[in-house]
Amino acid sequence: MRAVLVANPKGGAGKTTLATNLSGYFSNTGRSTTLCDLDRQQSALRWMAFRSPDLTAVTGYFGGNQLAVSLPKETDWVVVDAPAGLQGYKLSDYIRLVDKVVVPLVPSIFDMAATEDFLNSLRNDLRGGARDKVGIVAMRVDPRTRAATMLEEFLKHFDLPILAYLRNTQNYVNVAAAGASLFDPPKSRHKKDLEQWQPLIEWLEK
Repeated sequence: MRAVLVANPKGGAGKTTLATNLSGYFSNTGRSTTLCDLDRQQSALRWMAFRSPDLTAVTGYFGGNQLAVSLPKETDWVVVDAPAGLQGYKLSDYIRLVDKVVVPLVPSIFDMAATEDFLNSLRNDLRGGARDKVGIVAMRVDPRTRAATMLEEFLKHFDLPILAYLRNTQNYVNVAAAGASLFDPPKSRHKKDLEQWQPLIEWLEK
């Protein structure tokens, strides 16, 4: 079993978008996949409720803002959708339990300010090694824009890589409404978006 935590203390950063699409990716590669929803709004589990039985299976459960001491061993991948406001000792515990941590981040002054303490906590928890355990995903941004440059400057002193830049598109809204992901068929209509996901996928699969 391998596990990835999708976390950012600020609401609206794109955690559930990443978690549901990662679950769709793993399940479409033939691996058993469990989606653990720790957010009290349970948005990820609502996505699962709309998922067609004709699509690859994703199992899931509500963690009640608590991550079990031992994640389910009977599955190949566990994707953990963390709650907003995750900080402190609980964040440290979660980091120890998972293999990878993905932080979605919108390149705005407000989002970056709200995430600064969180990123400092990550840096402190990973002091002495395991920096390759955490990566940033820039949400709703084109890498050629001034916003992307501003995000890159902000992240320099955290020494955390930007794994992918995901554009602002209604494709994410449309697939979510059907309980689907970009990785579910027909994938041809999402070719541009899937290309943007490739560096993140390769990093997770290492």
